[in-house]
Amino acid sequence: MVILYVVLGVVALVGLSVVVMYNRFVRQRVLIDSSWGGIDVELTRRHDLIPNLVSTVQGYATHEREVLTALTAAREQATAHQSDAPAARQQFEEQVGQTLGTVLARAEAYPELKASANFLDLQHQLTDTENRIAAARRFYNLNVGAYNTRVRTFPSNVVAGMFSFGLRDIFEVSDVTVRQNPEVSL
Repeated sequence: MVILYVVLGVVALVGLSVVVMYNRFVRQRVLIDSSWGGIDVELTRRHDLIPNLVSTVQGYATHEREVLTALTAAREQATAHQSDAPAARQQFEEQVGQTLGTVLARAEAYPELKASANFLDLQHQLTDTENRIAAARRFYNLNVGAYNTRVRTFPSNVVAGMFSFGLRDIFEVSDVTVRQNPEVSL
C-alpha cells in the first residue's frame, strides 16, 4: 500500500511539474508576442512619420529626389511586409533605417532646412522613435532568449517537445556597419 502511495505521489509530482512548465511556456510565448507588438507599434510610427519628412525635405532640397524616392520605396516595402515574422521583416526595416539615415545626413547640407521648425520636430520625433525601436528590440530579444533557453534545456525541453513549443527568431541588426565602432578623427 505504501508503494502505491509513493508511486501516486511521484506521478502527481511529475504531472504537476509538466503543468507548471507548460504554463510557463505559454506565458513566455504571450510575452514574446506582446513585446513584438511593441516593436511593431514603433516601426509603424516610423513609417507614419516618413511621408511628412519626405514632403518637408522636398520643399527645401528638390534635387535630392533620388534619396527621397529611395526612402519612400523602402517604406512601402517595409509596410507591405508588416505581417511577416520578425526574421523575414528584418531586412526591410533595416533598409528603411539606412535610407532614413541618408536623408537626415544629406539634410545637414541645407541650412534653411535645418532651421525649419517642422524639420527639427520631425527629426526629433524620428530620433525618439529609433530609440524606442532599439529599446523594444532589446526587450523582445531578451524575452526570446529566455524562452529559447528553456526550449533547449532539460527538463523543460521534454515538455517543449511534447507540446510543440519551438524556437523563436530574434530581431537583430544584421548590417555589419551598424555594429562597427565609428571612426572619430579630431
